[in-house]
Amino acid sequence: MAKNVFQVHAADADGSTAFNRKIKRADLLKFFAKLPPCLVGLEACSTAHHWGRRIAEFGHEVRLIHPAYVKPFVKRGKTDFNDAEAINEALTRKTMRFVPVKSAEQQASAIIFRTRTLVVRQRTQAINALRSHLAEFGVATAQGTTGLQALIAIANDEQDDRIPASARFALHQILRQIEFLEENIARLDREIKARTKHDDDVKRLMTIPGVGPISAIAIKTLVPDPGGFKSARHFAAWIGLTPKSHSSGESQVLGNISRMGNGQLRALLVTGAMSVLASAKTDDKLSPWLAKLRKRRPFKVAAVALANKTARIVWALLVRGGNYTKSGSSVDVGTMA
Repeated sequence: MAKNVFQVHAADADGSTAFNRKIKRADLLKFFAKLPPCLVGLEACSTAHHWGRRIAEFGHEVRLIHPAYVKPFVKRGKTDFNDAEAINEALTRKTMRFVPVKSAEQQASAIIFRTRTLVVRQRTQAINALRSHLAEFGVATAQGTTGLQALIAIANDEQDDRIPASARFALHQILRQIEFLEENIARLDREIKARTKHDDDVKRLMTIPGVGPISAIAIKTLVPDPGGFKSARHFAAWIGLTPKSHSSGESQVLGNISRMGNGQLRALLVTGAMSVLASAKTDDKLSPWLAKLRKRRPFKVAAVALANKTARIVWALLVRGGNYTKSGSSVDVGTMA
């Protein structure tokens, strides 16, 4: 896969190479249109889904492979020639795992979600710049929303002689940028919430404690085929919420979470779990399992464990159907209807 020149490696049924040559972007679809239906493998990336959809229109079976699964098949040196050959070899492995080809609508939802992530990051950068610039003049406030409002008030206070006029002019530009970014975030949030009204799966996901509109949209967008996972544990492991194994022989060592898969999705689930724990003022409002875990483990460790369980519930709800229910007045994250 490339912007202008693509490397195509073809092999017969017995695995022998038919050809391995470069094809220009303008000629790629014409090339596949002339071929009889065959198995086509692409290295998974953002543009691979587009080419996968277009190539499938000609009757070909398209499979996307994660780059990490292709790398072991590269014989020597990273070149387009060797990479195309490696993709071809990985394509026919019976144990190979493939990435589902996303529809255009699924990619559109992903763009909205990722755009919001980008704007939130830019707002954080602007706030940190405002905080650090004022700290140069001895101005420091508490963290969080309250501290930010105090910083904005100081930057706008023309009577405060701690801030030189030239610096105040520059700070006003940052304030306008923060206001602009907050408006964009609010606009994107409204669009995300509007999309939740027309998707039954998203509505059911939002009934799970710790899963809000943004998390639900992210799950539906970033996990187009939850049925591709063998079990809920495999799904949680894909997100990176299971311990990383360092085992050999009879020695089995489990470390911190692996942090594999999509980091944004993992962060949303952990943040939602932290919200559930923080909102429960007493252990009586938690499930017995979570209450015991909270007593013997640190707050964030319990949040990650809850995020793992939430991920399993998400998989069960999407694959097996049904609705999430609460048992009595306590949050029972293990109950499915």
